[in-house]
Amino acid sequence: MGKKKTRAGYTSSGSQPTISRKTSNSVRRDVTAGTTLLRQLKMWSKGKRTMITVENPNKNETNKKFIRIEGNDPRAFGPWKRAIKEIGA
Repeated sequence: MGKKKTRAGYTSSGSQPTISRKTSNSVRRDVTAGTTLLRQLKMWSKGKRTMITVENPNKNETNKKFIRIEGNDPRAFGPWKRAIKEIGA
């Protein structure tokens, strides 16, 4: 194992982002709900693990208005499951 060389000079701690907060918020705001759902459906069809936010069906849990469920859940993209040949396993 070689000896580590120390860097001469200033090294950033990486605490500040490289773009402004206003820019990142505006980019995030421009993405519509339909675009997000299409992206999630595309990744789900490729076999990736996706999480969908839906209203909580249990109305007794008043502190949790929305819950996150996996894309394989029938409430997410429908009552179908991916076939094994589609996943590529």
